[in-house]
Amino acid sequence: MAAELESKVGLVTGGTSGIGRETAILFARAGAKVAVAGRREKEGEETVELIRAAGGDAVFVKTDVSKAADVDVLVKKAVEQFGRLDVAFNNAGIEGVWVPVARQSEKDFDRTISINLKGVWLCLKYELRQMLRQGGGGAIVNAGSIYGLIGDAGAAAYSASKWGVIGLTKSAALENARNGIRVNAVCPAAVKTAMADRLFGAAEVREFAINSHPLGRFGTPQEIAEAVVWMCSDRASFMTGQTLILDGGFLAGPTFRG
Repeated sequence: MAAELESKVGLVTGGTSGIGRETAILFARAGAKVAVAGRREKEGEETVELIRAAGGDAVFVKTDVSKAADVDVLVKKAVEQFGRLDVAFNNAGIEGVWVPVARQSEKDFDRTISINLKGVWLCLKYELRQMLRQGGGGAIVNAGSIYGLIGDAGAAAYSASKWGVIGLTKSAALENARNGIRVNAVCPAAVKTAMADRLFGAAEVREFAINSHPLGRFGTPQEIAEAVVWMCSDRASFMTGQTLILDGGFLAGPTFRG
């Protein structure tokens, strides 16, 4: 990969596994120093070691993105360690509990919204403050989902959180465009991650989910990470307030069953 992020400092939340880990590694390979955030310290340090083994520089900051104090400390530690903040991928999220609205508990709903939506808002808030303090310039990508563009039976809390992420993305992009800060969202369909294993673990459910993607497979974390790196690079310099859909054809038309 070309050094698309040479001399930049990046931040990745949810960097302990899956798409977040892969993006943190690709940020480093693209030339960035990386602050890796997550709740699981062991897995976060493993991501840092993978980055260092690839010749990059990284630091892990244990972070619960639903807590303002944690996010504030995360951004401050990234700046203390590397001097500034240039790019960020707000990726931390959970699937929550997928049940019909009438059976959804308030606790489960609040937890999903707190991490998936409030967490992105808090990250944007403190990242943008830092970028503005530096004089502007920067790029932020938020983790959306195809469920931020559609609904599905049982997915109300998750879908609501991801629709909210897209609204946050567009608003933040408009507020900061003249400051040279670009804000976009990436919206994948099913990707080969631990979350997908939890959602589609049963063989018949997995087969149904795979056949809902016209390409006949799930995406990979690297495919999403490659897109995020591009969106954060100067090659995407005219892109802001947008949602990049990576869905294997899922939203192209009626659900595919072939």
